[in-house]
Parts: sequence; structure tokens; C-alpha cells
Amino acid sequence: MGAAERIIKQQRAPLARGQRRFAVGASLLRAGVVAPDEMLTALSHQGREAGRLPDVLRARGLVVERDLLGVDARNYGIRLVDLDTALPDPRLIDAVGVQDCLRHGLVPWQKAGDVTIVATSRPEEFHRLRPMLEARLGPVAAGIAAPRAILAAVHARRGDLLARAAETRVSDAESCRSWRRLHQAPGAVLVIAALLASLALAPLVTGLAALGFALVTLAALVVLKIAATIAALRAPAPGPNPASDAIQPIVSIIVALYREADIAPRLVRRLARLDYPVDLLDVILVVEAEDSVTLDALAHAELPPWMRVVIVPEGQVKTKPRALNHALDHARGAIIGVYDAEDAPEPDQLLKVVERFQRSGPEVACLQGMLDYYNPRTNWLSRCFTIEYAGWFRLVLPGLARLGLVVPLGGTTLFFRRDVLDRLGAWDAHNVTEDADLGIRLARHGYRTELIDTVTFEEANCRALPWIKQRSRWIKGYIMTWAVHMRSPRLLWRQLGPKGFFGFQVLFLGTIAQFLLAPLLWSFMLLPFGIDHPLYAALPLWGIWALALTFFLSEAANVVIGALGLGRTKHGLSLLWVLTLKVYYPLASLAAYKGLAELATRPFFWDKTTHGLFDPAVDAKA
Repeated sequence: MGAAERIIKQQRAPLARGQRRFAVGASLLRAGVVAPDEMLTALSHQGREAGRLPDVLRARGLVVERDLLGVDARNYGIRLVDLDTALPDPRLIDAVGVQDCLRHGLVPWQKAGDVTIVATSRPEEFHRLRPMLEARLGPVAAGIAAPRAILAAVHARRGDLLARAAETRVSDAESCRSWRRLHQAPGAVLVIAALLASLALAPLVTGLAALGFALVTLAALVVLKIAATIAALRAPAPGPNPASDAIQPIVSIIVALYREADIAPRLVRRLARLDYPVDLLDVILVVEAEDSVTLDALAHAELPPWMRVVIVPEGQVKTKPRALNHALDHARGAIIGVYDAEDAPEPDQLLKVVERFQRSGPEVACLQGMLDYYNPRTNWLSRCFTIEYAGWFRLVLPGLARLGLVVPLGGTTLFFRRDVLDRLGAWDAHNVTEDADLGIRLARHGYRTELIDTVTFEEANCRALPWIKQRSRWIKGYIMTWAVHMRSPRLLWRQLGPKGFFGFQVLFLGTIAQFLLAPLLWSFMLLPFGIDHPLYAALPLWGIWALALTFFLSEAANVVIGALGLGRTKHGLSLLWVLTLKVYYPLASLAAYKGLAELATRPFFWDKTTHGLFDPAVDAKA
């Protein structure tokens, strides 16, 4: 008799005379695996929160997997399935659906006659899932296997499907995966040729048109930033969070790692400071299959029970959003959070997030935390980066949210309702600014993003060349995101409304134009040195005044927003550093042209930022 037949026979056999089945907790107590006081503590947590008792015991390190498997096998009268020696039939996985297998912690294993053996890591849920399984497989019987063994078996048999699924979750209409390189896009070549021809045949007219567009977009950006800043300053101060008796949910945190040889120990220490029940904390470290550097580092790290590693199968692209999509299928939480590898969140952050979601309506699908830096004094570049983020996350983004405009998300300290992510297809795996893109898609489908008063500290990228590389990826993604969502302007207008549509244009198209046309505007700074400017000579008097006024308002707005934002931090940096932003922002134009070149040649290339270079004191400070 084979293993599959023995499993079916055992499930069909009645209990022996006098034999009783006990709950998991009682069985572990009878076996002496868990002490009575430890079990009482675990049961009290399970009663107040959303966790399963096995997960509570596992997260608290009170049991090992072998004990739980043995207890479940005896209690439910089922046998252990050895997935290591006999992998499941891939056709059976396809019948159930690879993502449903991961979501429910099971895998159809083998057929014995007309009955399919399904290995599950959650036998208490098998009765509820039986109708769905029998509709797809016919008659089924349960076996039991460890969660890690089920995960490994699904990946071994259907890793290719998982890779494709992670790359194509977002609909074609809202994804940039069909983006063509320059040599494959004759329309783009014609546009470039027309621009070059106009510049050669009518340089003055072309220059004046470019100058006019640069001034209009600059003025619009200044007005938008000022309006957002005023809205943020007028917001009421956050009051104390009211006590809530609602059941606390499981929160899944996804951290995408790539070539992080020494970040794992620091990441574990920082996330361990989160003041949230560990049995409700599901931290997923997602790593590319070929990234042996990170995998080896994690293999030698002492990961807590509430932290696990998920490997991303090889695919066509290698991006953070693809890794996030893959990890989402493994997440257990109703709330999905995203951190970066070098992040150090405030300890009460998850408590604030959960409480805010519980107080908010279902239209609030995303909460964005504030980002700050723990190395602002490393050098001049880190100071400017700190000032820029202070104004952006403490004034501009909160103001945009209060004005009801599109909020381009930051890449970390993001928290989503799980059901909304599933509905929207989660992240666009091909977009190198997946965060900003997702913020647009949330708004297009009627959801709102709110800023929450909690800070995550991360490492300022404060070396010139890496800074330019990072910023070029952001600008490349902004261009790609604008182009994708403008495929159907009428639809975008209907979905966002007039105010949201114009806000989107100013924020994205205006930002792109400023980075690309900034050298044209800077050329007017040569006038005080007695150098003639052909465009200046062609401008009427009112045009000269418009140019001067726009320049003045732009610089004044940058200084005021930077100073006000810096004043809301605890860094104690001198306000004089704000004046140096005039020298800082030109670096972004270098990054813009690098991003534009990559957009034509390598649109999906992810220029990785190296972490863990300037944060030796952050753990001591924390």
C-alpha cells in the first residue's frame, strides 16, 4: 500500500474505542511540550487578537514545527506527507491555482484512485476549504506538512508560473510592461527628429517655446507647493489616539533585499523594536533566487520566529515591485506594510497604523508614514537630502492629501489594506517608481491615501554618483508613470476629476519639465556677468518681468518650505543650509538626462542603491 492509500485509509477509519481528540493546546499540554502558564498567556493573546494559536505559539518560540505537526496529525487523524522525497503533481497545482495554494498554505500532492491527497499546514481550515478543493479536484483527503515544505514544493513545481504572475498582476492598460525601447518606437523617433529639425531651422522660436513651457510649469509647481504647504500648516494637530477594543489584525511587513551582505542583523534589531504583538507580526524578507550574497547572510543570521525568508523565482525583470508582488501571495496579514532594508521605524508605528485604519472608512486604502534620515550630518549632501525630505514629507505630501489630490507614494513606510492591493493588482513589476505609480492607481479607482504622524529613519544617500543614480531612477519612473496614465486622458479625467487631473499634470509633467529644462533657465544667470542671451533679447518687457518674478517666487518657496519642514524635525540643523539647496537641485538635472537615456535603452533597469554605509550609530541611538 502506497503512502497516498494509507492517508486515505487512516482518514476513513473511525476512532479507536475510548480514543479522544484534543485541541492543539490541550494536546501540547498533555505532551508536556508547553508549560501551563505559557499556554494561558498564549490563549489570552489569541482571544484578544487575530492570530491562530499555532501561530501564537510559534511566534513566541514555545514550540517547534515538529511538535505542532505531530499533534495535528494525531488530533485530525491524518498522516504526515513527505514532500521532500515525492514532489506534488504540477497538474494538480494548476487545477487549484498556484496563488491559492500559497494563500491557503496547501498543495495538492498525489492522486490515489479518484481521491486527491492535499497536503495542508492548517488542518483546522481544511473542512472550510473542502468545497472549493472538491470543485476543482474532485474527492479530496488531507495530509499534513510543514509550511516551509509546502512552500518549497510549490516553488519547485511552479516557480515559473509564480514569476510570470508577479510580473503581470497589473492590467495591461495600467502597466508599463509594453514600453518599447527607442529603436522599437518609430513614433518616438519621429517626435525627436521633429524637435531637432525645429531647433535647427527655427532656433529662436523653438527656444522661446521651451522657455515659455518651462516658466508655466515652474509657476504651476510653485503654486501647487505653496497651496499644499498652507493646507498642511492649517491641519489640526494630531490628538491622542482613543483606546480601541477592536481585535488587532495580523500585519505583514515585506522587506525586499538585494545584495545586502551585512544588513540582516541590523534589520532584525530594528524591526524587533516594533511595539506590536509578535504573534501578529509577519515579516517577510524577500530575496531573488540568484542573490547568494543575501541568502548566505540570512542563512547565518538568527531570525526570530516571526520573520521568514521568501525566495523570488527568476523572471524577465529583476525589480523591487516584482519581489513585492511575489511576497504578497505569502503574506498572512490583513494589512500589508513595506519597509526598506535600512529602515528604523519608530516603535509605536504599527499601533498607530492599525488604530488609524480601524478609525477610517474603507476608502482610505493606504497610509504613508514620514521618512527622515539618521545620518543628516554626514556631509553637505546628506544635509540637503534631509531638508528636501523634511519639506516633502512633512508639508507637501500631507498638503496634497488634504487638498484631495493625487499623492505619489514614497517607497517605504507604506501600509495598505490587503483586499485593495489584491483588487488593483498590487505593484507594476516593470515600473521603477512603483510607489508613485500605485498612488496614482489608488486615486484612479476611488481610494484615498493619508499621511500618518509617525517617522521611519533611513540612510541618506550622500555620495554624489550614487545619489545621481538613485534620482535618475526616480525621474525615469516619473516619466514612465506619466506616459502610462496619459494613454487615455479622457478616462483619467473622469476617474480623477478636473482638480485631480490638473494636479497630476502639474506634479508629474511639471516636475519632469523642470528637471529637463532647468539648464535653459539657469542660462539666464549669465546675464549679470555681461554675457548676452539670445532669448533674453527677444523677450518683451512683460516677459522679462514674468521671468524674474517666477524665479523669485520659486527660490522663495523652496527656502520657506525647506525651513518650515526642517523646523518640524529634531535634527537641529542650521537654517543656513537651506540656502545651499540652490546648488543641490542642479544635480537632479544630471540625473534626469541619465534617466532619459535609460528610458530609451534600458527602461526596466533598476539602478540599485547600496545601504548600510553611514549608519553605524543608529542602533546605539535607538
